Amino acid sequence: MQPVDFTTLTAICSELRADWLPARVEQIYQRDRHTLFLGLRTLDARRWLMVSWHPQAARLCLSDPPPRVPDTFTFSQQLRHQIGNLALVAIDAIAPWERVLDLQFARRPGDPALWHLYVEVMGKYSNVILATGENQIVTAAHQVSAQQSSVRPIQTGQAYEVPPILTEAMPTLSESFERWHERISLVPGGLKRTLLKNYRGLSSSLVISLIQTAGLNPEQSTADLTADNWQRLFQQWQTWLIMLEKQQFQPGWTEAGYTVLGWGVTREANSLQKLIDRYYSDQINQQEFVQLRHQLTQKLGHLLAKLRVKAETFQTRLDQSDGADRQREQADLLMAHSYDWQPGMKAMTLPDFVTEKLVTITLNPERNAVQNAQALYKQHQKLKRARNAIDPLLTIVNTELHYLEQVEAALIELSHYESQEDLSALKEIREELIQQGYVPSPAHQAAISNHDASASQPYRYITSGGLEILVGRNNRQNDILTFRTASDYDLWFHTQEIPGSHVLLRLNPGDSPETKDLELAADLASYYSRARHSEQVPVIYTEPKHVYKPKGAKPGMTVYKHERVLWGQPQRILKQLSAVVAQSPKELSRDPHL
Repeated sequence: MQPVDFTTLTAICSELRADWLPARVEQIYQRDRHTLFLGLRTLDARRWLMVSWHPQAARLCLSDPPPRVPDTFTFSQQLRHQIGNLALVAIDAIAPWERVLDLQFARRPGDPALWHLYVEVMGKYSNVILATGENQIVTAAHQVSAQQSSVRPIQTGQAYEVPPILTEAMPTLSESFERWHERISLVPGGLKRTLLKNYRGLSSSLVISLIQTAGLNPEQSTADLTADNWQRLFQQWQTWLIMLEKQQFQPGWTEAGYTVLGWGVTREANSLQKLIDRYYSDQINQQEFVQLRHQLTQKLGHLLAKLRVKAETFQTRLDQSDGADRQREQADLLMAHSYDWQPGMKAMTLPDFVTEKLVTITLNPERNAVQNAQALYKQHQKLKRARNAIDPLLTIVNTELHYLEQVEAALIELSHYESQEDLSALKEIREELIQQGYVPSPAHQAAISNHDASASQPYRYITSGGLEILVGRNNRQNDILTFRTASDYDLWFHTQEIPGSHVLLRLNPGDSPETKDLELAADLASYYSRARHSEQVPVIYTEPKHVYKPKGAKPGMTVYKHERVLWGQPQRILKQLSAVVAQSPKELSRDPHL
């Protein structure tokens, strides 16, 4: 993940100073243990300023409104008490080439600062500290005791101290080419490593971009550079410093991430704030997505393995109980031919009552015929009782197995992160498993409401005939589609006896879907199921009024009647989906027309 370096932070602060100073602090909200939102209002606009001290994505930028869930963090409560309704009057760097900002708050513009909010963007040491006008620490996002750091403890009541001074040289426009060249070439080494080692305020991404823009290889040794190479590199170095001094930035997306200098841009960005917010939100979401999906996959795999063993054990015992009638028949034969028994016999061969075929019955030589028959009668009763006990248990296990396979199918579909929708859908799966008792509930996790604005939305497709098709991404969406969204005129699709998504073909009164519309819905139902890699998959469809949820059934589980069968071809839809990306209903203009 690309860090927020000094150049990026300078660009962000330049925009904030130009457009958002002064601003009134109307609201303060902490979303999680690493992210704070300040609701700012100027004479012209109102926005949220995000302040993050995440160890990998510490940053400061304008962002979208935070979610509407209760804020229970002490840090934000203390900030609301101290700087709420004050004016943000300045955003200054505490020292040259330092990634530490001083956000100053006063009663009104022009008044002396009453509070300082220090935002330290320093990787894993990032922090946000509130200090009084006399620089006495009142609270901090992350307090550091003397045992944790003897160099710079951060505790309430202490005076705020700046981070340890960097020892590398500061880049300046006044530095001559000869001095700059001497500093870098003194000890031969890789070009990127040498620049990072000799100057402060640089990051790997900036140095790589700078060197590549100069037409050089970042791993090239300084000993191999020609005079022309050195001149081109120095010229690019000067260009960077001039852009910093004049605060002329050109934000854009690159193959490796983003830039604020316009170097290596593959796609321009209209807003630096949106670029920073989007990049780091996606990076953090992707990390969370991968971690959460791994946890859920492991948990589901463990649960399914246990259930399959249990189901196999029950089925084995059930198969054994199928011999109960044979035990009774053998006991009847022994009772009927007890007069043929001789002491010490280990087996008797007798004709069957119905088929008259010879049946060999194993005997206990220490018992007579009647006693052996009684033992067989007793075994018959035991096996019969076992069947009556195991039958409902096997039904329960198979129902639970089918439900978890349905969840597994939804999890398989969410194979990689593409947008916030994917993470929301994954969190809904976790919430569902928590509610069903399969996953323990984190103490800090707020319940996801069906009306939450951050809730994920189903996939949406438009057929060539202009009809809308909705595809559920998890059991929560499946239930909403089937029992809330669906109207009496729609058609409901699902793979036959195979876990998969609920698919809804939306119809208006009087509409009659064409064959290709039905085939597309069937193809989508087969694609978003566990049978995705099959050539043909049976898909049933019926009217939503014929779909029911049994009392006490788990999410996503339904029964249906009056169904008809189509054959879906997931490979056919795969060719079409490779050219487009499924979009949420939130962006109707970007719906793929299949």
